[in-house]
Amino acid sequence: MREIKEIDLTADDLELLNSKQGLKRLFANKKIDLQKTLAEVKYELRLREQQAELVKLQTWAIANRKKIVILFEGRDAAGKGGAIRRMSAYINPRYYRIVALNKPTEDEEGQWYFQRYVNRLPKPGKIVFFDRSWYNRAVVEPVNGFCTVEQYERFMGQVNDFEKMIISSDTYLIKFYFSISKEEQAKRFDDIRKSELKRWKLSAVDEKAQGLWDEYTKYKEVMLKDTHTDHAPWVIIKADKKTEARLEAINHVLDTIPYR
Repeated sequence: MREIKEIDLTADDLELLNSKQGLKRLFANKKIDLQKTLAEVKYELRLREQQAELVKLQTWAIANRKKIVILFEGRDAAGKGGAIRRMSAYINPRYYRIVALNKPTEDEEGQWYFQRYVNRLPKPGKIVFFDRSWYNRAVVEPVNGFCTVEQYERFMGQVNDFEKMIISSDTYLIKFYFSISKEEQAKRFDDIRKSELKRWKLSAVDEKAQGLWDEYTKYKEVMLKDTHTDHAPWVIIKADKKTEARLEAINHVLDTIPYR
């Protein structure tokens, strides 16, 4: 017999629980948790509302030939990919692209560092989501020894002007940093290791992340301080709770771009 924990419910709560989404969530688990079910249904409804607005935003961008670049930075397992999937779930796939670059090719290593990213910036009417971006050189690369001190310092000296050039070319640029606690990262890594479907997500760099936590923190703080500008500010998203982080990020996009 299922155990039901008693809570005070409003008429609106009862209506949500009796909805299609509510009943589906309610009976999905052996133990019925009304508060958890209500929270999940409210999240799904709010997310669906925001996704409908994102469709309107994209329609506006296409009609007005606007270019939109959204960067997702943060520690490993911070929820960047999940947030991107929710943002892009219902918009027209012909007019957006998700960019998650591998290590530079031999040719790219001989180019100006930003060139590989310039080649992937959006054309008029399109949106590009960067799942990690040029800011790899600000944190991941120096922490793991993938770049020299000279390359790091050159990047830090050029990045603000680079972003100013992007924005001056009639492009909206939004920079998200998804921030999670060390404990939450460890928990998510453990969940990934236990899942046969998600285990592929854990790379050699991820496996070292907990041991290098303080080193990541040092470079992260310098990045957020030195590259937070009036023309391209950082938006810090507290990401220990994935659902809240996704809604906050989408809401910021809808508030920042004047599609209305």
